[in-house]
Amino acid sequence: MEKIIDHIGIAVRNLEASIDFYKNTLGAKLIDRYRSEAKGVESEIAMMEVNGAITELLSPTNNTTSPIARFIKQKGKGVHHIAYRVEDLDIALKELETQGIRTLADTFRTNKHGRRLIYLNPVDTEGTIIEFCDYPNGKDITLKK
Repeated sequence: MEKIIDHIGIAVRNLEASIDFYKNTLGAKLIDRYRSEAKGVESEIAMMEVNGAITELLSPTNNTTSPIARFIKQKGKGVHHIAYRVEDLDIALKELETQGIRTLADTFRTNKHGRRLIYLNPVDTEGTIIEFCDYPNGKDITLKK
């Protein structure tokens, strides 16, 4: 199945300063900003677009349970994950299973834009956090109009 980069997730300590950097230095446009207190997310998210490329800035809202807070504590701020868009997440998951690649089942969710996503187990990806995602409702705000 074809995969293309959907976005890059960046863990940040200061969301406002990061938004300002992306806007003022990179010429980015803030295309969405929202907060998710869902278990396993607990982050404020700003989606920045530069010439069609999306960067997702992730700031923890809970410094004890947020996976972004744990990531920053362990590795520091910076690239958190790379998300690959697939045509059909269900089929992609079956392909991963046949290849022996595990996912982190508790990360499976649908975000506010209808993006279904799941993270692959970093043990099977040489330590890189990789997200697979699809947009079954066709409401991908990250696609160029």
